[in-house]
Amino acid sequence: MGSGLLAYYIMQSRMEVALARERESTAQARGTLEAEKNSLERALSGAKESARREALDEFLADVHVEQRHYTRENKLLFQNRKALVLQERIFFRNIPLSNWIEHEIILQDGEDVDKAARSLTSFVDVVNVEPQSPNGSKLLR
Repeated sequence: MGSGLLAYYIMQSRMEVALARERESTAQARGTLEAEKNSLERALSGAKESARREALDEFLADVHVEQRHYTRENKLLFQNRKALVLQERIFFRNIPLSNWIEHEIILQDGEDVDKAARSLTSFVDVVNVEPQSPNGSKLLR
């Protein structure tokens, strides 16, 4: 009976050691899986962020401002007043997003029209000015 009891305790301790090793390998595998899961989640969120940023950049590249200006002369009795009229509107690709926004400023004698037009624009802080297009309008990007 003593040898049976001794064999039982030895087998029980062997089983406990095997179980502890199995738990250790399971914990190690679980840790590895958690680390991989975290790294994949970070990579996925980074990919989503870069895709959002790229989509926003593409959208903003398609938004532009069309600008045109002309001078208007008002003749009142003995006065000749010259005014600069600046019109702007926002486009998405070729779809207008707004109506023409019109600004008018009285020009002094000898004042540069292009310089006055650049200082009068509403969207100069938002976009860069492109060169004058052949049809007389300016596109701002």
